[in-house]
Amino acid sequence: MGKKKKREKTAKKLRTPIVSVLGHVDHGKTTLLDKIRKSRVTSKEAGGITQHIGATEVPINVVKEICKDIWKAEVMIPGLLFIDTPGHRAFTNLRRRGGALADLAILIVDINEGFKDQTEEAISILKTFKTPFVVAANKIDRIPGWQKYENLPFVKSFAKQDEIAKRRLENRIYELIAKLYEHGFNAERFDRITDFTRTIAIVPISALTGEGIPELLMLLVGLAQRYLEENLRLHVEGRAKGTILEVKEERGLGISCDVILYDGTLRVGDTIAIAGRDDVVVTKIRGILKPRPAQEMRLESKFKGVEEVTAAAGIKLVAPNLEKVVAGSEFEAIESEEDLKKFKERIKREYEETVIRTGGEGVVLKTDTLGSLEALINELREHAIPIKKAEVGDIDKRDVVEASANSDELNKIVIGFNVKTLPGVETEAEKYGVKLFIDSIIYSLIDSVIQWREQIKLEIKKQKVEALILPAKIKLLKNFVFRRSKPAVIGAKILAGELKKGVKLIKSDGNVVGTVRSMKKGDEFLNVAGEGEELAIAIDGAVVGRNITGDEVLYVDVPERHIRVIRRDLYESLSENSRKALEDLLKIKRKEKTVAR
Repeated sequence: MGKKKKREKTAKKLRTPIVSVLGHVDHGKTTLLDKIRKSRVTSKEAGGITQHIGATEVPINVVKEICKDIWKAEVMIPGLLFIDTPGHRAFTNLRRRGGALADLAILIVDINEGFKDQTEEAISILKTFKTPFVVAANKIDRIPGWQKYENLPFVKSFAKQDEIAKRRLENRIYELIAKLYEHGFNAERFDRITDFTRTIAIVPISALTGEGIPELLMLLVGLAQRYLEENLRLHVEGRAKGTILEVKEERGLGISCDVILYDGTLRVGDTIAIAGRDDVVVTKIRGILKPRPAQEMRLESKFKGVEEVTAAAGIKLVAPNLEKVVAGSEFEAIESEEDLKKFKERIKREYEETVIRTGGEGVVLKTDTLGSLEALINELREHAIPIKKAEVGDIDKRDVVEASANSDELNKIVIGFNVKTLPGVETEAEKYGVKLFIDSIIYSLIDSVIQWREQIKLEIKKQKVEALILPAKIKLLKNFVFRRSKPAVIGAKILAGELKKGVKLIKSDGNVVGTVRSMKKGDEFLNVAGEGEELAIAIDGAVVGRNITGDEVLYVDVPERHIRVIRRDLYESLSENSRKALEDLLKIKRKEKTVAR
């Protein structure tokens, strides 16, 4: 067999790699894909922001044309299938056999702005699903002093720049490297890497001018062929498998699904099983519509009806009962009852492996899909937030009751990602004192939960502090005796700590003086007086001339159990004088115990 035929045979065995494009809003995800497919999707979208998931199949001949100045590789893959995601919710919806659908990902970062909120979220999701990725450091054309060279490879464009522009770019690259290091990744500019399995490649590009895009595409092709060959082995004759991107009603078609076919060959007339939210949906394919090569599926107007399609591909399916399907569902062609049984068992097993039902202390989590459930579970665990229950579905009253059963106030919450609350949930939550957090963006949802928990922690700490008797040391002022007994009223200066109404005062020898009945400064009665203040205090049990002379140093008698809490939780927050007063008090108590023995 000749080399050419052998290569062709090998190429047929490898499917198209699926590449997800992620990044912060307006950092250039869709603009990059526009440049590759020579389209203008960005300008057609609301506010220039991606509203729906899109898929674009770019044949290898298009990739070769873009990379013609640097093309050297023998290519076995048929092309690249790009998925453009609105934010990252869609990425968590895309699942395959318990993991992310994407084989590779491009994380786009504006080189001039650096990491933003959604960049952080993207990194978190890529780590959750262990998806290999490269960083496209976009908008190099906006670096001050940068000379633009349309569609030129980065290395050639960089060589033409002056030293100042080069230095500015290098500084921004180093900032990205440092940021990725914070997330546990080693990173370097792509042309300086020897081992791509250990180092994240950063490719400087301009999605607007096309600079650097040839290297970015070559890198994706190279990584896919060298490191992902096993994942890309295509079972052409095997049963078709895929993931639902979106379910929508379209004029002339009715309810249809945009899907990614990631394995096998799908044909018109095939029966498919789809994992819905409540049950498995079984339906028969009536039509398969495929966009033209290098055309964005969301905005394609000239879909071509085909009898069959081989993975990987972004296609539109027409079939009955699709209204029961939810985005993120997995589907598979079935040929027998046994196939259906195995599919249901696998989906059930996958669900049971992901969901959490501990019954112990922890928050309640509800999400729209298993993919988002996995991502949120990972986020909560990273922030050490315990989980009582985590499952797919809308929030109902039972979720609120389960959250309310937590003894820890911090866990009396229900977290909902991209789900609805069923009737009566808000009323039930108010009744049981349960906090609801619902959002469709992961990072803002997690941020809200963390901020609320921190606020509650501070409030709980404040309540504990207010309930505690804290150390204090005071000096009686014998020149300001206003009353000698019942109660004694005398001037005092707070030397350390806080003096509260109702605390017991003792002398340095451990003898009890009495209890602070009230405190007055000028015309104002106080409940608490702080270090350095001078005021008049009324002491029940004290008699000037009998158990006090009026010039003693007195200490607040802090109970042993309060001392333990203070030393464990509050010691660092005490002033230096307060700490000294506490140490003096401990010495007094130790002497008392010695005498008692």
